[in-house]
Amino acid sequence: MADRETTTMLIIALILVIIYTFAPCSGANVKIGVPENYDGIFPWYLAKLRNLPGNYTELTVTGDDEGIFGVDAQFLYALKPLDREKQPSYSLQVSFRTSEHRQSFTVEVCVIDKNDNVPIFIGESMRGSVQLGLLKEIPFMQVDARDRDDRNTAHAELRFSLMEQTPRIPSSQMFSINSITGEVSLTEEGASTLDPEMCGRYKLLVMVKDMAGKANAFFTNGIVTVEVTGNTWASPDPVRLQENLPGPYPIPISQVKWSGSQAEYSLEGEFPEMLFTISREGVIYLNAPLDRETQDQFQISIVVERPDGREIAKPVELRVMVGDANDNRPTFPQAQYHTVVKELAARGTEILTVQAADNDDPKTDNVRIFYRLVGQIPESPRALFRVDRDSGVISVQADSMEGTAPQYTLTITAEDAKGLNSSCTLVVTVQDENNNPPVFSQHEYGPFHIPEDALVGTTVTAVLAGDADVRGGDSWQVDYRLESGNEEEVFTFVTDKQTNEVSLILSKVLDFERESEYILVLSAQNPVALVRGRYGPASTATVSIYVDDVNEGPILSQSHYEVTVREGEEPGRVIATIRGYDPDSHPIRYSLQGDTKKYFSIGKYSGELKTVQALDREENSTYTMEVIAVDGRNSSLSASTLVTVQILDVNDNSPVLVGDYSWKYLCTPRWEDQALVLASRDSDGPQHGGRLNFSLRSDATVRRNWKLTPINDTHTNLSLNIPYLAPEVYTVPFTISDSSSPPRSTFINLPVTVCPCNVRGNCKMAAKQLQGMPTIQSAVGILLGTFAVIGTILVVVFVRLSYQNPKQPSKTNQERVPLKTSI
Repeated sequence: MADRETTTMLIIALILVIIYTFAPCSGANVKIGVPENYDGIFPWYLAKLRNLPGNYTELTVTGDDEGIFGVDAQFLYALKPLDREKQPSYSLQVSFRTSEHRQSFTVEVCVIDKNDNVPIFIGESMRGSVQLGLLKEIPFMQVDARDRDDRNTAHAELRFSLMEQTPRIPSSQMFSINSITGEVSLTEEGASTLDPEMCGRYKLLVMVKDMAGKANAFFTNGIVTVEVTGNTWASPDPVRLQENLPGPYPIPISQVKWSGSQAEYSLEGEFPEMLFTISREGVIYLNAPLDRETQDQFQISIVVERPDGREIAKPVELRVMVGDANDNRPTFPQAQYHTVVKELAARGTEILTVQAADNDDPKTDNVRIFYRLVGQIPESPRALFRVDRDSGVISVQADSMEGTAPQYTLTITAEDAKGLNSSCTLVVTVQDENNNPPVFSQHEYGPFHIPEDALVGTTVTAVLAGDADVRGGDSWQVDYRLESGNEEEVFTFVTDKQTNEVSLILSKVLDFERESEYILVLSAQNPVALVRGRYGPASTATVSIYVDDVNEGPILSQSHYEVTVREGEEPGRVIATIRGYDPDSHPIRYSLQGDTKKYFSIGKYSGELKTVQALDREENSTYTMEVIAVDGRNSSLSASTLVTVQILDVNDNSPVLVGDYSWKYLCTPRWEDQALVLASRDSDGPQHGGRLNFSLRSDATVRRNWKLTPINDTHTNLSLNIPYLAPEVYTVPFTISDSSSPPRSTFINLPVTVCPCNVRGNCKMAAKQLQGMPTIQSAVGILLGTFAVIGTILVVVFVRLSYQNPKQPSKTNQERVPLKTSI
C-alpha cells in the first residue's frame, strides 16, 4: 500500500514538473512554476531535483522562513497551498554533501496566478466634469479599477462598459466609455446636445470585468458622477490694428481660455509664419508691423488640443482688421501711353483717359487722386492739350491740330492729398487726314512715240500726281485709273508706292495698220475718302501716244501643218497649201527646209506643197520639214511653220514565216502540250497586218494529222492532232494571211521532224531525209575524202623537199650556220 502511494506521488510530481518547469522565473539554477491555491494531497511533490550527483548525502533546503518546502528522495515538495498575491516567488537553496565537500544550488519557485480576485473601482476616478463645447470622442475623465491578479495574464485584463445613464436627457446615449482604457467621452449626440441648463449632472452605471470581458470573468459595478460645466471657449471680439505700428513687439492683441482640462493652443490661417503667435496661457501676440496693402485683414483660427495632440473643441475665430495709413503714392499702370489724334479734331475732343491707382484704403480720402499736365515736347505757342484734374481725361485744347508737329510727348502727374505723386508720359501722334486731293502738274502729257514692234512690257512714259498730305500715309497715296482710251487694254500701269509716280506700260502687241494713235485719260484719287474738298479737273490728265510704223515680216496662218498622204500615190498632187499674209502688203516667197531626200516641192509664190515621187510607208512613215515665208522686199524679214506629213498605209506586203525550224521536232507518240511555236511578220501597219491568220491546207490527211492553235496576233502553235504518227520528216502545208480586206496570203510548206523520244523528250533516232537533201552518211564520206586528198598533197610536198635539201649538219654545227636570206 505504501509503495502504491509512493508511486502515485512520483507520477504527480513528474506531471507537475512537466507542466510548470521553465515558468517565467529568472536568476536561478533551477526554475519551477507552481500554481497557487493547490487543494490536493500534501505533501505536494513539485519537481525532481536533477542536479544531484549519485553519491550525495545530507540533502537540505533553506530560504523558506515559513517552513513550506522540503526535499525527500531528490523531490522538492510543499506542505501547504501557495498564494501569489501574498508572495509571487521563493528562492530556495538546496545543499548536499559529496565525498569531497559540501555543495549547493538555487531553486526558484514561481507561483503561477489563478483568477481568484474581483476587480475593484478606484474611488477618486469615479467623479469627473465635462465642459460645454467638448468634441465627441475626446476623453474628459478616466475610470480606473484594480485587480490583484497577475497583470501579465488575462486574469487582470480589465474591460469597461457603460450600462446605464441617468437621467436620459436630452438623449439616452450622451456618453461612451473606452472598453480598454476606461476613458469617458461624449458621443456625437452628446457633443451636439449637451446643455448644463437642461441637465447639470449625470450618473453613469459602469461595469468592469476581468479576463478581457469573457463570460466567466469576475465583474464589479460602480456609479460614475459627471458634472456638466460651462466654458469660456468662444471667439474673441474682432481686433482693429493700424498698419505700420511702431512697436515694441510682440504686442498682445487678444486672449482665449479653455476652462476644462489641461490644453495647448495653436494658430492657423493665411498669414506669414510667426506674424501671430499664442502663448500657453492663450495670449495672442502680433510680432511684426502690418501692411494693409499686402493684406487688409486676417482670419485666424485658434485651435485647442490635448497634450497628445488630439483636438478638444472646435476652433474659434479671431478677425484682425488692418487700418490704413496714407503710405502709398498713386502709380500709373504704364510708364508710357500712346494715342492718336486726327489733325482736324475739334476743341474738346477726348483722346485718352489715364487712371492712376493708389493702394491705400479705397474707403478713405487717402486714395483721392488729382491729375496735372506738367510738360509738352515739343513746345508750342498755343495750348494744344489739357487734362481734367479729377478724371484724368486728356482732350484737345486748340481749335484744330492742322499745321502742328506730327508727334508730341506729354508728361502727366498723379498726386494724392498728402502730396505723394508719380508721373507717366503720353505720346500723341497727330494723324494726317485726307483733306488734300492729288493733282497733276500739267493737264496734258505727250505726245509720246512708240514703234509698233515695241516689246510687251515696254515703259511708254511716267507721270506724277502730287498730294499735299503727309508723305507715306494713306491720305498721301495715289490710286490711278485709265478712264478712257484703253478699251482694248493695250496699256497698263504700275505705281511706285514710294514716290506715287505711275508708269504706263505696253501690255499688248501694237499694230500701226490697225491703230496709230491712243489718247488716254488718266485720273488720280486717294485710297481713302476725302474729308474736305473734292476731286477736280486738276486730278485728271490726258496722255497722247503715237504708234510709229515699222516694216513687218510675213505672218503665217498656222504655226504647224499636219498632212496625210497614201503611200504609193501618184507624184505631183497638191497635198497642202501654206497660207500667209504681209501686214505691209508685200509679196511673199516660200521655200522648204529639212526635205533632204527632195520628196516634196512648194510653189514659190503659191505656197502649194506637192509630192515629187511616190512614198513608201514601210521606208518612212512620217516626214517633217519647215516652210519659210520671206518678205518679198526685205529678205531679212521672214516667218516659218512646221509641216508634218503622215504616210497612210496600203496593204502592199504579204506576211512571211520568221525563224529556223529545221532543228525542231515533235515526239511520237504525242506528248501533251508539246508544239512548235511558229512566228510570222507583216511589214504593213496594224491596219492591214495587225492580226495574222494561220490555216492548214484543205486536205483531209493534213487536217487529221496536224493542228494549228493561235497564241497571239503573230504566233501560233503547230502540234500533232492524233496520238501517234510514224517517225519521219513531214511537209506540213499551211497559209498565212493578213487582216486586210481583201487579205494578202503566203503559202508555206514547212518540213517537220517526227521521232520517238526518250523520257527526257530527246529524239532517239534520226528521221528520214527529204529528197534532194544530203544524209549524214554522205556528209561524213565527203569530209573523209577531202581529208585524204589534203594528206596526199602534203606527203608529196615533204618527199620533194627531202630530195632537194643536202644532208643536214650535226646539231652543233647547225646552230652555228646562219640562216640564208633571199634578196
